[in-house]
Amino acid sequence: MSISLSSLILLPIWINMAQIQQGGPDEKEKTTALKDLLSRIDLDELMKKDEPPLDFPDTLEGFEYAFNEKGQLRHIKTGEPFVFNYREDLHRWNQKRYEALGEIITKYVYELLEKDCNLKKISIPVDATESEPKSFIFMSEDALTNPQKLMVLIHGSGVVRAGQWARRLIINEDLDSGTQIPFIKRAVAEGYGVIVLNPNENYIEVEKPKIHVQSSSDSSDEPAEKRERKDKVSKETKKRRDFYEKYRNPQREKEMMQLYIRENGSPEEHAVYVWDHFIAQAAAENVFFVAHSYGGLAFVELQLMIKQANSDAGKCFRLAVWKNH
Repeated sequence: MSISLSSLILLPIWINMAQIQQGGPDEKEKTTALKDLLSRIDLDELMKKDEPPLDFPDTLEGFEYAFNEKGQLRHIKTGEPFVFNYREDLHRWNQKRYEALGEIITKYVYELLEKDCNLKKISIPVDATESEPKSFIFMSEDALTNPQKLMVLIHGSGVVRAGQWARRLIINEDLDSGTQIPFIKRAVAEGYGVIVLNPNENYIEVEKPKIHVQSSSDSSDEPAEKRERKDKVSKETKKRRDFYEKYRNPQREKEMMQLYIRENGSPEEHAVYVWDHFIAQAAAENVFFVAHSYGGLAFVELQLMIKQANSDAGKCFRLAVWKNH
């Protein structure tokens, strides 16, 4: 007999009931019932979900989408806007698909910053070794040499990266609504140098190394009976852990770990780093900041730091809000 996936919803309740009843007279009976229930679950059958593999294209063309002449994301064949609920009743899969598309769009915006806006991609930390984690910002050719004015753009928190205001707007509206590109082009046209910050690029992700634990039972001086009992408990514990992992992560996604970027481990650190190594070194007498959401807080904290350190070197800087006509 096998139990369907829907029955698994009842397991936390059973487990909680068993935990609550610990120490009661019927503890053994409930534990036996729970073990019997678990023993009748066919794990392989249970995990045969309708969810397709989490393997998504790595290009817009692979997704069969493209940006039209108005900067709107449209399906290549149907001309329809992006559809989040591509598969009904598979919210997790749809969300993963949306995130995969978002990563492609991030790279697409980076390309636009370089090709359409003529910005240069600058790696940070500036003295990073070849092997350490790195981030980057974008700058115009005259960002550090323009004697009059410099425009600095800072986006908010979340998944957005350099050049973006809101991923949702890029996908559902258009590039002008969701990116900083209109601001950058207007700034350049009006004679500003430009620096585009990347405050959410704080770390890189690498696959977590697998840790192999070697059993020491063979070299133990414990009696054989006690060793066997401990080994049995260990195997049962591993079995339960594997069951939980298979339920939580049925497609065996890679376990990742974060390696933080030196002196850029948070939006605030990033803003301070870019100020110290770029903005403060710029020739411009006037520095304007265009910030969205959490980027405004990063600017305020940066401003306080500069005033406390008295290191503004006579520069005039302010938070600027432009309307995009």
